[in-house]
Amino acid sequence: MSKIEARIDKWLWAVRVFKTRTIAADACKKGRVTMSGAQVKPSRVVRPGDVVEVKKTPITYSFKVIQAIENRVGAKLVPEVMENVTPAAQYELLEMSRISGFVDRARGTGRPTKKDRRAMDEFVTPAFEGDFDFDWDDEDDDEEIDN
Repeated sequence: MSKIEARIDKWLWAVRVFKTRTIAADACKKGRVTMSGAQVKPSRVVRPGDVVEVKKTPITYSFKVIQAIENRVGAKLVPEVMENVTPAAQYELLEMSRISGFVDRARGTGRPTKKDRRAMDEFVTPAFEGDFDFDWDDEDDDEEIDN
């Protein structure tokens, strides 16, 4: 038999919205979790029938509580515990952001990594730079060419 109510941070972790309870609690503290348009604290209780909104950039997911649980369930059992009621417009927003290229940017595009920058610096200025003593304005070479 399920409980009548559960802490929201435990519930979000139990239904696999967040990977850890700490991350769920931090999301509540940062104002990314709301109920009825109001930000909630991690200790707020949820009951069956409540709708929880979770902001995960770039979209806001909406979940309807079917059962208030505090123990993590397997992924196959999640539909028995909650219902995803996220509007289709939010998923369109997610698809648009993927198309625009800001999410899941291909490796190698954008700014160089620290490793890349160091490789470029070494290419431009080799580590053995001080080992060579070239005198490009050598006067002896000029005299031999003129003769």
